[in-house]
Amino acid sequence: MVSNEINEITISKAIAEKYFEKLKASLESEVVIVGGGPSGLVAAYYLSSKGYEATLLEKKLSLGGGIWGGGMMFNKVVVQSDALEVLDEFEVSYEKYDEKHFVADAIELAGALIYKASKKARLFNLINVEDVMVRDGKITGLVVNYTPVEMSNLHIDPITIAAKAVVDATGHDAFVCNMLSKKTGELELKGEKYMHAEMGEKGVVEYTSEVYPGLFVAGMTVAAVYGLPRMGPIFGGMLLSGRKVAELIESKLRI
Repeated sequence: MVSNEINEITISKAIAEKYFEKLKASLESEVVIVGGGPSGLVAAYYLSSKGYEATLLEKKLSLGGGIWGGGMMFNKVVVQSDALEVLDEFEVSYEKYDEKHFVADAIELAGALIYKASKKARLFNLINVEDVMVRDGKITGLVVNYTPVEMSNLHIDPITIAAKAVVDATGHDAFVCNMLSKKTGELELKGEKYMHAEMGEKGVVEYTSEVYPGLFVAGMTVAAVYGLPRMGPIFGGMLLSGRKVAELIESKLRI
């Protein structure tokens, strides 16, 4: 007779076994995206939809980046008309404000991006990137540890994840690019500039690119690397940058 009793040890085994199945499968990924904000989530979704093994690493407990707080904790965000097709792809509702500006609910947008990406890619939270792996002038993977290890300043060695392509979508910090620059001296970061929404939105999409063999940038990382203006709570550029970096990586990996 099968028991219907809920068992604490069975619960623990289920969590541990299924988590480590996912982790083991991710240790050799085609693409690793660092940063679970809008551009990272969109990139993970589109790459996985195209059949690539995509793993996303977020150092914080929750994904979504800067979406949640909207503008100054008003949980509404703006998306320009150019990016509405991405909102439609993620089934996010929006209201027309004028011909160019459309308003979406910040919580719905964050939730939709996380949900859709999680159905396609392998998503991890609370994992921090400590270092990069470089072979023959190309980035080949990342060195990672749990975020609480860093927060507690514990001397615990990390593990590694191999990748054919890495996306730095860590936003203003441009963490992977800064680490690579520090370790190799081969990548110059110009630093994010003043507020100019129109220039920032256009530039972050235009300059989404491969900045070092195997390393791509998306979202606000683009601004930090190329010295572009910031843009505040308008998110069309973030969404389009995430889609563009997926297209660039697909083109490269297909060769």
